[in-house]
Amino acid sequence: MNTPRRRFLGILAASAALVGPGSLRAALNTSGALPEPVTWRGVALGADAQLQLLHPDRAHAERLVRMAVAEVHRLEQVFSLYREDSALVRLNRAGRLDAPPLDLSRLLSQSIAFGDRTGGLFDPSVQTLWDLYAARVLAGLPLPPDPAELRAALATVDYRAIRIEADAIVLERPGMALTLNGIAQGYITDRVTELLRANGLEHAMIDLGEARSLGSPEPGRPWRAGIADPREPSRVLETIDLSNQALATSGGYGTPLDAGGRYTHLFDPHTGQATPRWRSVTVRAPDATTADALSTAFAQMPADTIRGIISRFPVQAWLMAPDDGTLIRLG
Repeated sequence: MNTPRRRFLGILAASAALVGPGSLRAALNTSGALPEPVTWRGVALGADAQLQLLHPDRAHAERLVRMAVAEVHRLEQVFSLYREDSALVRLNRAGRLDAPPLDLSRLLSQSIAFGDRTGGLFDPSVQTLWDLYAARVLAGLPLPPDPAELRAALATVDYRAIRIEADAIVLERPGMALTLNGIAQGYITDRVTELLRANGLEHAMIDLGEARSLGSPEPGRPWRAGIADPREPSRVLETIDLSNQALATSGGYGTPLDAGGRYTHLFDPHTGQATPRWRSVTVRAPDATTADALSTAFAQMPADTIRGIISRFPVQAWLMAPDDGTLIRLG
């Protein structure tokens, strides 16, 4: 079940030499003395995407655009579950992947660390639960699955059974399968951000499903991102400042498995249930990988447990209650 994404992704970036004391957004929309921004439009991470870049050297700007787009597509080839030849699909198919891409080993190592830090509520091995729920939906069967089916699927779920060796990744349980959908967008966002920064772009807002900022859109003012109301997406519940920080939101409303939206893609790795505790969870963190992983894990956690975790991280969380839509800020 691959739900098409309608979200518009984008990158807005500029050289500090051009932005100067003005506004980046204004500079990108100004003609005349400033060069025309280099603009790319296409598809990235399964959604419509746009990249706008302002630089005094147009040829260099065009190279950077090509580099950013190529980096996104390269990492999709590593992490995608919908490309038959991706590294992740090949690992799931065989239960072992020799000479894995460095990005896959690195992100799985980070995933295991997040599993440890969240008491196992971040777990990339929940793909078998997705397969079970999706098969029932396609067959027209009711949710949740039968207890015996859940027990069988849960027998394959344990992030600690992912073994990362120097030259291989091994899934130690038969039937085990991984998904990195709860962290890969954040990781890709970080890689593109680092690529742009390494090539001299000090001011940018990168939104590849998770957002990360560099610099500022104008002097003395941070970038800002909004938390949308899941019940009315055009309505912003709260605006959050981002100063060289990242923001990620997880919500079951994005991928409902049933008509009523009760069952979602956010699974509890301990019970196999697909009914998250919160309508949405937003996390602000120093990097998008952390924000993405923690927003995924927090979806199944009570507020007191989340407080304990964020006391050990430089992060904040906004939790939307499922009943009255109250937004609770922690941290």
